[in-house]
Amino acid sequence: MIMSLLVQLVDLYTFILFVYVLLSWIPTKPGILADIDNVLSKICDPYLDLFRRFIPPIGGMVDISPIFAIIVLQLVVRVLYIIF
Repeated sequence: MIMSLLVQLVDLYTFILFVYVLLSWIPTKPGILADIDNVLSKICDPYLDLFRRFIPPIGGMVDISPIFAIIVLQLVVRVLYIIF
């Protein structure tokens, strides 16, 4: 019961990370989109910063740290689900 709730929360957070990454490709002007981006950055950046310390952007522009962050997050929760 608790583990299935944890898996669902991690899936939701993964979706939020995905939306945040997609929004980072869109230039934002002041308005609702910028507000959404600010909220998502407060939610996602603390976790993503863990990976950005070790994974530099490719060519100085392409940040691949969200890919590794999502893979690690999903892998850890699935292993925990199997164990418990």
